[in-house]
Order: sequence, then C-alpha cells, then structure tokens
Amino acid sequence: MPLLDEIAAHPFHEFAIILLLAALLGGLGQLLRQPLIVMFIALGILVGPSMLDVVKSKENIELLAEIGIAVLLFIVGLKLDLRLIKSTGKIALLTGLGQVLFTAGIGYLIGLALGFSQLHSFYIAVALTFSSTIIIVKLLTDKKEIDALHGQIAIGFLIVQDIVVILVMIVLSALARDGGGDVWGDIAATLGASAMLVAATFVFMRFVIPRVSFFLARSQELLALFAVAWAVGLASLSQLIGFSGEVGAFLAGVSLASSPFRDAIGGRLISLRDFLLLFFFVNLGVQLDLNVIGAMVPQALVFSLFVLIGNPIIVLLIMGAMGYRKRTGFLAGLTVAQISEFSLIFAGLGLQVGHLDEETVGLITLVGLITIGLSTYMILYSAKLYEWLAPMLGVFERKDPYREKKEQLAEQQRYDLIIFGMGRFGGTIAQCLHAYPDITWMGIDFDPQVVRRWQEEGRTIMYGDIEDPDLLDHVPWANAGAIVSTIPVVEHSLRLLTDLERHGYKGEVFVAQMNERDAPFLEAFDSAHILRPHAMAAESFHATLVETLKRDRS
Repeated sequence: MPLLDEIAAHPFHEFAIILLLAALLGGLGQLLRQPLIVMFIALGILVGPSMLDVVKSKENIELLAEIGIAVLLFIVGLKLDLRLIKSTGKIALLTGLGQVLFTAGIGYLIGLALGFSQLHSFYIAVALTFSSTIIIVKLLTDKKEIDALHGQIAIGFLIVQDIVVILVMIVLSALARDGGGDVWGDIAATLGASAMLVAATFVFMRFVIPRVSFFLARSQELLALFAVAWAVGLASLSQLIGFSGEVGAFLAGVSLASSPFRDAIGGRLISLRDFLLLFFFVNLGVQLDLNVIGAMVPQALVFSLFVLIGNPIIVLLIMGAMGYRKRTGFLAGLTVAQISEFSLIFAGLGLQVGHLDEETVGLITLVGLITIGLSTYMILYSAKLYEWLAPMLGVFERKDPYREKKEQLAEQQRYDLIIFGMGRFGGTIAQCLHAYPDITWMGIDFDPQVVRRWQEEGRTIMYGDIEDPDLLDHVPWANAGAIVSTIPVVEHSLRLLTDLERHGYKGEVFVAQMNERDAPFLEAFDSAHILRPHAMAAESFHATLVETLKRDRS
C-alpha cells in the first residue's frame, strides 16, 4: 500500500491513522459488548508488520505506552482501599491468596506437561493468576452489582491480586539485575531499596502531600498535572534505584489514596489512562507475529479453558468451604475467568529482561484475548448461566451455608410488609414506619454494609439479591400483607412480579418505576401498584413550596 506507507511515514499522520482505526474498532467492540482492551490488541496486530505495517515510529509508541502503564498503576494505587478487604472479612484475603496459589501451581504443571521450560512455565502460570480489576469493576458497575455480596468479595480479592502483582514485579526487577551472580542477594537488595522507597513515600504522604495538595486543589487542572508528574516522577526514580517503574507509579498512587482529592484526581485521569493504554496495547500487538501466534493456538486453548473453567471452580471450592452459598461463589468466581492487562505487562517485562521469547509472550496475549472476550459474556449473562448450571453446583455448597444464613434473619413468622431494597427510597419508607410500632416489617437488600447497618439498629433485615432465583425460598412472603420493591431496574421488578404471580401471592405488590418507558411493562401486571419516587417527591415538595410562598405573601 504505497499511499498508506507515504501517509504513515510522518509520525503525525501515523498517529492519526492509529487513532482513527482505534475509534472504528472501539465502536465495533461496543456493538460486540467487548472491552476496549481486546479491540486495542487487535488494533496493534492490524497496524503491525503482520498486516498494514503502519507503525514506523516505535520509540514514540513505546514512550506513550510506558507513561500509560505508569498512569494505570498510579490509579490502581490511588483506588487501593484496604478497608474493603477488612469489610469483606478474611474471605477476600483467603480467596485472593488461595486462587493465586492454586492457579499458579496448576498452571505451572500444565505448562510443563505441554513441553514448556520451567522458567517459561513459571511466567505463564503467574500470568494466569491475575484478573482485570478495570474490566471487572466496569462490568459489575454496569450491572449494578458492585455493592452486592459477590461484588464486594470479588473486588476484595482483586485488590489482593493487585498487591501480589506489585510484589512479583519487585522480585522480577531483582532477577532482571542478576548477571549470573547471587540472585537471592539481588532480591534482598531490591526489597531493601523498595522498603526505603516505601518509607520515603510514607514521609512524603504524611508531611508534604497534605499541604501541597490543598494548595494545588485550587486549580483542578494543576491538581491533575501534579498527579501525573508525581506518578511518572516516582516511576522514574524507581527505575533509577534498580527496579520496576511500575512499583514507583503504584506507590505514588498509594501516597495520595488518603487525600480528600483522590476521587477528583482519579476522575480526571481515567480518560488519560484509557487513551495512553491504547498505545501500550498497540505496542504489544505490533510485536506479535501472527505466524507465531498461529502455532500457539492449541496450547492457548488449553490454558484458556483452565482460566475460564478452572479459576471459577477454585473460587467456588474456597468460598463453599468457608460457608458461602453456591450462587455467591459462582458469581464471584466468574470475575476471575480471564487474565488481565497486568498479565500482559508482566509478560512484556519478561521479554525485556530476556526470560521470555516472542512465542511465549504471544501465547499469553492470545490467552488474554480469548479469556477476556469470553468471560465478558459470561459475566454479562451470569444470571442465565447460573440458572443453567445451578443443579450441578450443589457439590460446592455446604449443607449449611452458614455465612449467608447469619445474614438471613427471616424467621417464618408473619410480617405485615416486606421491603425489597433498603436504599434511599426503601430506607425512608422504613424510617416512616417507626411511627407505627404495630406494623411489623422486614427488609431485604443485596449490599452487606446496608444489611449490617440496619441490623445494628435492631431491625429485621436479611441479605438477598433479587436476581437470585432461590430468593423467595428464604423470604416469608406468603403471609405478608404487602410487598414493596424499590429496586430501580425494571427487569428485576418484572422478575419479582412474575415469581410472586407464579407462587400465587394474594397480597398487594408495589414496584418502583424510575423511567416512563418502563410503565407499559409494569402495567401489564394487574396486581402491581406502581410507585413513581421522583413524582411522589415532587408532589410532596409542591405542597411545601405552595405553603411557603403563601406565607411569604402574607
């Protein structure tokens, strides 16, 4: 393509082509409901030497990719909330560490069985252990499951994985410096240097950042600029003292994690992160040889099946043994059914230090493409997938799944009212009922923190997810005079109405309608009374407003 070669000969034109193709492939990914990571790697292959051969200024691409990784690790550190691990109890820690150890151990044995060397098997096994926090948080947020029990547990053990990958990178930095000498000495020296860096970062975080950030926060643009400069600067310092720049960027984020401006910083850097990561995945794709990847397809399929099936089973086993229901374990397990961008960064570091060859990096990348692509659909359609597999998952559940039963205080007694969803609307209804002690009620919510808060007040509330097909088996709905659902998702309300109708419920049912377009679906149920929270709030305020205006006139 002479014209394409002529256009791509200038770096500006080259980047214009890359960005236009990125937008086109991103739109295709949106239609296919695929994460941008998959499309960006495909873009790298498309513009690489195996196909269009657009990329000529590789140094510029590599520089932007390096800055992108620094910003990514900075945001991971910025969002690191160890309190989340504490709030989900030891399950997050044990599941996270257990999944890492089991996956790495079994993955290592599979690598050896497929003929890989011990070193290559080790790298492949470690790469298989990491799951994408970015993708999982995005998918769970879109499905409004981020606050559900399985969502909080999943985020908890993903944080554990993030900490493990940072530790692995520190050790890798020591191995990279080893020139055939004392490896353990190099590891000790690197750990010592990292301890000094952590201490220096803590001092800076304690005495400098609070004063500097309040001054910089007068300008949001300056605050974002300082954050990027701090991330890249600490990454550069980390490299200068002998280990991975990613570690320095991560510590830069951790140092600002306690700042009151962390959300403002994170919000402004998300788009920059996504833009710069485009060049990391382009750079990765450019280095891939399609002929090499093609030769690795059989091995990649074996590892992909292990990640897609084996990882969720490992989580199911651990959570089942700890007393969680099979559904919670299954939904949490699906979040580890893919490898992450960290796996690809880890493989890239292995290639840089000479531990891996292009074939092995291509294998890990192919596993990433397969597992990220398929696991996305698995998570999106997790409810239907669970319904299909539920009869086979009983082996992963104790006869008494006591951890969730402790949350379920629903004795088989009569309640006048059952409220599904104890958020702002449902919680307000419950607060109003305090004035009527003769009315008995119980609440149901899928956020463990909400459940715990109401239980501490002595109220009858249980943990329950309205998407759970077995939920009504644990709720004393049959004798309730009325059921109120404040769930804002119309699909969930329709499911509840269908289940209650199928079970022959004779009481009154009230469901919330948040959008006018949902009205025809809810009105199709004759038994449903439709609540419109926004309209109700406006009507209540209207009366107060009119009275205020009349009083002011008089």
